[in-house]
Amino acid sequence: MPKNFQVIDVGTSKICSIIAEIDEAGMMAVSGVGVVPSQGMQKGVVVDIDAVQRAIHEAVRMAQSTSGIAMKSAFVTITGRHLRSVNNRGTVGIFRRSRLVSPEDVRKAVAQSTNITIPGDRRLVRIIPRYYILDGHVEVKDPVGMHGFRLDADTHLVTASATAIRNLVDCVRGAGLEVADLIPGAVAAGEAVLTEEEKEIGALLADIGGGTADIALFKQGGVWHSAALPIGGYQMTRDISIGLGIPFEVAEEAKIRFGNVTPGYEMEGTVNLGDGYAVSGREFIETVSARAEEIFKMIFAEIASHEYEIAAPAGLILTGGTANLPGADALAEEISGLPTRVRLPREVAGPADILYDPAYAASVGLLLWGAKHGAEVWWKAQELKPPGPVEAMRRWFRRSRVKS
Repeated sequence: MPKNFQVIDVGTSKICSIIAEIDEAGMMAVSGVGVVPSQGMQKGVVVDIDAVQRAIHEAVRMAQSTSGIAMKSAFVTITGRHLRSVNNRGTVGIFRRSRLVSPEDVRKAVAQSTNITIPGDRRLVRIIPRYYILDGHVEVKDPVGMHGFRLDADTHLVTASATAIRNLVDCVRGAGLEVADLIPGAVAAGEAVLTEEEKEIGALLADIGGGTADIALFKQGGVWHSAALPIGGYQMTRDISIGLGIPFEVAEEAKIRFGNVTPGYEMEGTVNLGDGYAVSGREFIETVSARAEEIFKMIFAEIASHEYEIAAPAGLILTGGTANLPGADALAEEISGLPTRVRLPREVAGPADILYDPAYAASVGLLLWGAKHGAEVWWKAQELKPPGPVEAMRRWFRRSRVKS
């Protein structure tokens, strides 16, 4: 029987829900997609639970309606400035007579790597093994079945604000689903736009959306650094709106129609934006370019220049809705010196044409992650267990308002 699963990419500008099927041969196909404008999110963080619940509920309803499949849980992206990452190592001894490494040894070594001090207001949301070391000197990808006396697991650990997690989980539960797993946005996007070769030799990923830029440095097949910066297309639109004295909606449309950040690009004369609004072409391009340059400089400041130039010989991969801005790759390459290209998410089978756009990199990546890894629920702390009777009644009442 086919296995069905659902994903929900909760972003600042849009919420995308996808339902997919995996057949007995392991082939995946999309069966339903729901996309709605995001409400109640600011820079990747929930600021209005009711509004986010309504948006998630509608995206889920659309996906389930087109697929004809009702789901009870979903894989969900998590982003926002509250995300933090650190690399750590766990060690276990191989004491059995054969000295053969078992899957249990690997699990114990990975678990040991999580022995770090995490403040009470934060939770561990993702453990990503980078590589393993046998007897202190041999780096391997999969040590199971190999001989050794000591096994080290080098991992990338991502933590998040407990409050941000709780609010996001409440929104999904309020829309009628449980959270099967939480995946950082940059990790999800990497699944959709990076090749295995790029991950191996070293690549810097920047998924620039409406409210956040999710970045990750991949090396030796694993994640070496990840972060979510509170910058994106909304900030650019706001600067256009405020700087040129036009409504936000008009500024957003102008950015999409006329925006171009190619180094040296000029726009002379007056740009007619419609609805009676017109702006100086030169001032418009200067405003857009200045904000884009600031975004890229913040991204590169997250990783010291001498590090990313050495660690990312495959270059910078841009994705996310803001990557659709003409000249984004040329400007990023001029600032960083890294070879840069805009990447679309890989195509997936089924009625999913809308997803073949940089804006849906995290959505497609979340889908691929779910199919590849399944649920590895590290984030479920004690206080996030199913609610008691009083809390359940409160959530039922909230859901009834969302649906009505």
